[in-house]
Amino acid sequence: MVRREQGKRFVLSVTGGEPRTQLAVLGSPIGHSKSPAIQRAAYRVLGLPFSYEAVDVAAADLARYVRSRGASWRGLSLTMPLKRDILPLLTHRDELVELVGGANTVLFTDDGTCGFNTDVQGVVESFRAAGVHSVSTVHLLGAGATAASVVVAIASMGAERVVVSARTPARADYLVELGQRLGVAVAVQAWGETDRSTDAPDAIVSTVPGGANELSFDESTRSQSVLFDVAYDPWPSALAVAWGSAGGTVISGLDLLVNQAVGQVRIFVNGDQHQPLSGEAAVVAAMRAALPVAT
Repeated sequence: MVRREQGKRFVLSVTGGEPRTQLAVLGSPIGHSKSPAIQRAAYRVLGLPFSYEAVDVAAADLARYVRSRGASWRGLSLTMPLKRDILPLLTHRDELVELVGGANTVLFTDDGTCGFNTDVQGVVESFRAAGVHSVSTVHLLGAGATAASVVVAIASMGAERVVVSARTPARADYLVELGQRLGVAVAVQAWGETDRSTDAPDAIVSTVPGGANELSFDESTRSQSVLFDVAYDPWPSALAVAWGSAGGTVISGLDLLVNQAVGQVRIFVNGDQHQPLSGEAAVVAAMRAALPVAT
């Protein structure tokens, strides 16, 4: 039976066993991942003997890999599509996992395998760091799994209306349903179609892979709307360059990478993504410094 948890801290105790010190990020391919560098930087500052590796695991092999982890394993970070594939393997699910339909973090405890979503808070913190504390209208590019986390995040920031541009509009139906649950009006349009009812939304959030976004926006929109491009490889993206040329505000996917990772480190250390780390400012500074491109 899956237990759904809200606001619970999971204690990492292993009676009579070895300490839980092993961590990894899973995906396929995964060799390009920047997660090992930023997570290791965090544990060095915290003085913790945790190891953190990148492991190539395909969706078909996920269940075998997770179930074969021994008592020395502390947790996992997950990339797509594993964020959804992990759900049947979880004993406990954080409420955000249920809402978004995906978990990017797994914590192994004596009480079971616990799933969390730190992407939502990562989006919120990335906006806040750029001085954006509330939004009303948002144009969302892409309808994949990341889009769901964005919708939940911006709903918590006061969003009232979201227009989703999708290459396959039918795939965005779940975002419309999610918006209904959150009290946000979500409209879907075909990729490249112009939404004339909102000439300059508060924010434009692109969730498509780097280099796959060929849309263009007029200078007025680029100068007024905040661009949050969750892709970070390559960086700057074509959209980010265009926004910069118009003097607009740009939030990088590297910011999201770090901010969601802070939540993961909190979980791996404290068992609670909302409990700040000891000396967290220094930890976050080290994580940012570990990136090849400054954020």
